[in-house]
Amino acid sequence: MNASVLKFGGSSFLDPQDYGRVAGHIADRLAAGEKKIVAVVSAMSGTTGNLKAVMLDVNKQASPSNLDAALATGEMLSACLLEAAVSRLGIPVTSLNGYSLGICTNSDFGRASLENVDSKPIIAALQGHDVVVAAGGQAIDHSGRLTMLGRNSSDLTAIAIASMLEENACEIYSDVPGVYTADPYIVPRAQLIPEIGYGAIAQMSRHGAKVLHHRAVNYAEKHAVTIVCKSLTGDGAVTGTIVTGHGNARSVTVARDAAVIACGSFAERDNLHALLDRHDISTICTEVNDGPSICIVGDIDFAMHLVALTGTRLISIGSRTVVTEIDSSVLRVHLDGDYERAISLARQIHEQMYPGAVDEIFGSRMAKQRSAYSSLLVREDNALRNPQ
Repeated sequence: MNASVLKFGGSSFLDPQDYGRVAGHIADRLAAGEKKIVAVVSAMSGTTGNLKAVMLDVNKQASPSNLDAALATGEMLSACLLEAAVSRLGIPVTSLNGYSLGICTNSDFGRASLENVDSKPIIAALQGHDVVVAAGGQAIDHSGRLTMLGRNSSDLTAIAIASMLEENACEIYSDVPGVYTADPYIVPRAQLIPEIGYGAIAQMSRHGAKVLHHRAVNYAEKHAVTIVCKSLTGDGAVTGTIVTGHGNARSVTVARDAAVIACGSFAERDNLHALLDRHDISTICTEVNDGPSICIVGDIDFAMHLVALTGTRLISIGSRTVVTEIDSSVLRVHLDGDYERAISLARQIHEQMYPGAVDEIFGSRMAKQRSAYSSLLVREDNALRNPQ
């Protein structure tokens, strides 16, 4: 079926009025001649952190399946809001969530893996509607229980849907138009990368880059789906980066609050590293206070759950900020307990990579988004750190 697949991240929805803005973009696309559109949405920015904080306030030992069911409501609400905004424009629209998307996973709650997909539910929805809004990041397991694909995994839902519909491209909308040589919010002189290969951006994502989820990139490469990174501005959609089978760029990534845990021996550390690697979780083997330790860069909650299942007794050392230099196939990793010092290091590294680079110019809308989005990230971070 000829349908465009568009994914809108949480930063596209900083306030309720943004649903109308996205709906207007969808309407413009249909008016320009596109027949069908599937819009995959994340929860409104800050929602997931708030939901998790409330759940842990009720029960700090809430089961992973219980957490998944609760967190999925953020994307479900977002899908309902966009459906309402599109319907208000007189466009035939419906929405689907994890129960009805046709995506089935294993039962690794918190970070489930896709096992099979069925395109029939989405095709049926498209036959009766011009627009289908899909709640991202969720599916069901073989028992019919709701599962989440992990934090920031709506990209994976969108690319899976594009593959299901045999579309060769998927548009990913976020607060920045594409992939940069560093996070432009913390490295002002970061440079936009017009084109980059699947492997290069997946490596950046594993080490902290937030524009694309690395499992989504891997799925896109496997199913030959081109990723087109965009953002909505006051002047319409802006295309920044195209992710295809080739292209590379030097970059520096920053991963805040990576978990560092001490291991009883080097053998124990190596075994844990192998376990987490099998589950596609990024880790760094290191030494702290002259003892073996392992640094978990992403998917920390799920990683700690896997470690707990092994029965291994570990001692948490705390969190670190991981700064990674990526230069072709060479990685240089720096761990720092002070976030501001780590940011300073990232800027120094980027300046060495791109001497004399000028600041990226953000439009008024982007500047407003940057300020509001940063504030929301702070509030979400505080909610996660200090649940009531």
